[in-house]
Amino acid sequence: VLISPLWNPLPHPVPVSNLSPLDCILCIQQEFALTKTEESDLKEENGKESVAEDDLDPEDLEVFYPTYQWQTVRPGQAVPAGLHVRLNLQTGEREARLPDNKNEKSDMKYQKKRKRLDEMHIDSNSFTAQELKEALAKMKEKEKTESTMEEKANLEDVRQRFRPIEELKKEFEELNMKIETDLEVMVKLINKFNSSTSTLDEKVAALYDLEYYVHQVDNAKDFLSLGGLQLVINGLNSTEPVLKEHAAFVLGAALSSNPRVQVEAIEGGALQKLLVILATEQPLAVKKKALFALSSMLRHFPYAQLQFLKLGGLHVLRNLFKEKGMETLYIRIVTLLYDLIVEKMLLEDSENKEDQLEEKVQQYKQVNLVPAVVEQGWCGIISNLLALPEHDTREKVLKTVRILMAACRDKYQGDYALNTTLSMLRIEYEELAAEEQREGDNDGYFKELLSSINTIIQELRSGYL
Repeated sequence: VLISPLWNPLPHPVPVSNLSPLDCILCIQQEFALTKTEESDLKEENGKESVAEDDLDPEDLEVFYPTYQWQTVRPGQAVPAGLHVRLNLQTGEREARLPDNKNEKSDMKYQKKRKRLDEMHIDSNSFTAQELKEALAKMKEKEKTESTMEEKANLEDVRQRFRPIEELKKEFEELNMKIETDLEVMVKLINKFNSSTSTLDEKVAALYDLEYYVHQVDNAKDFLSLGGLQLVINGLNSTEPVLKEHAAFVLGAALSSNPRVQVEAIEGGALQKLLVILATEQPLAVKKKALFALSSMLRHFPYAQLQFLKLGGLHVLRNLFKEKGMETLYIRIVTLLYDLIVEKMLLEDSENKEDQLEEKVQQYKQVNLVPAVVEQGWCGIISNLLALPEHDTREKVLKTVRILMAACRDKYQGDYALNTTLSMLRIEYEELAAEEQREGDNDGYFKELLSSINTIIQELRSGYL
């Protein structure tokens, strides 16, 4: 294959593995809007040389419109930048096309410009260079006008949707002036609850909002210093059940994990009032909140636990199992007893023997909760709850039975109903655990329950040996 000496290869050659022997392809990224035409291509049919392209006004050149197919570039045509160009050695003509990696956006932009030219019916062969310049100027002016109108429309849309920063700053300043601290809010709520002019709904609303604030330890301490705690304790004596309910709710929230409030509450007579509510005829909602407050007072407070036993608290809770409509409280009571037993065991087993901790261990030693539980018949009360259908309830009961096994072993070994229930539960949870395992869960929830049941059965049988 012979290549004309006039052809000077440019950098960036395209691989020729896919070309025919007669074609030589050169793909380049054009650096200029126009390509230089070979001298042989400028000769006219009569043998005379045409005017060199360098001497022509670029506006007088005919524009080459490329596609993704190879097209012949006629002499005098201006080739846009970025095309693939090749020299067909069979015909001696130059051909060009859009590159394969030309993105769709660029192609659409080019087609859009060509469409505008077509709409204006511009024929580069029938118009002078000056006329083409004027047409191009009109197109640019039109684009500029459209762009300006679009910017104005966007600006107007922004003005309608957003307000000036000065206006926003002014509103924020006004808001900052009205911000109140939690302490100030609690003062207003306490005054509203304590006011004789407040309606029942207003007092309930004040208690409802107070419960939100006193959850925080620091707020609960401020609530105590403001006298709000004693007001709430006194509210437990209200003749209105709804006030009792919300007063107990606020009290329980303030007592949670707050030793200082626990001490002040028991000194203010809260324990006695809560036990009275649980021991007398009250709506379920009132007793539920009273039990919540009682649990918050007893947890991690051995002195309150000791007073609870002295005041007959276990007997009060036991009687709730005899009342109709109190079934939702059963598991709450069992969970409370379990937590109180476990926290004492963990503290006694702790290796940390600091002075303060040792003092607390001595306080717990005075709380004989497990012997009182066995003496008042709680072993059977708790084990009977295994007959309930809820898995969560069974889980908590099984934990309590296991922790009471040493103290209640004699009772459990002679309990035929308990042994029958355990056997039935083992069959049920064997099937559920097997199904879990088939689904790929080797350490599932039901497997843990089955393990607890097997442990209890094994401990009961070992007692006969």
